[in-house]
Amino acid sequence: MASFQLTPLLKRNDKLAYQIIGVVSFVVFAVVVILGRVHYIVDLGFSPHVFAAINAVINSIVSLLLIAGIVLIKQKKYAAHQNVMLVAMALSGLFLVSYIAHHLFAAETKFGGEGNIRFFYYFILFTHIVLAAVILPFILLTAYRSLTGEYAAHKKIAKYTFPLWLYVSVTGVLVYYFISPYYRW
Repeated sequence: MASFQLTPLLKRNDKLAYQIIGVVSFVVFAVVVILGRVHYIVDLGFSPHVFAAINAVINSIVSLLLIAGIVLIKQKKYAAHQNVMLVAMALSGLFLVSYIAHHLFAAETKFGGEGNIRFFYYFILFTHIVLAAVILPFILLTAYRSLTGEYAAHKKIAKYTFPLWLYVSVTGVLVYYFISPYYRW
């Protein structure tokens, strides 16, 4: 490969990496599914929908970071690209904590829109949920390939991971935009 490569941050161990990626992806998926059925209505001293607003802000920032990441890689600014992508991953982890808090403490909110906007909302929501459930192992594998210095493999999988991750982060903001008027603040 070319001399531009960064020093790998991790030693390659595919078996362990695949196990960790599989376990983390399964646990996150299971927690999200379980949370769809568990709610704790407690007085937090503030509206639990604040977590949803935080999620929208985080998703907006992640979307911008993903776009910055693609711009940086096209400009061959590899270290900056890596740093931006690691921040996007860290913020996605923070998003997950806030998402869990929102779904734990907020009652279910029904979308009240009618007509074409209702169809659009449910289409966006459905595709967002499906792709959000699928994307995590790809994000982790893409990062693993980069962090172990396997840049050709990283580039190959990132061609799929990037647009899906960007779609999930942008549609997360759209879902919030459409559902937030129906929250009981």
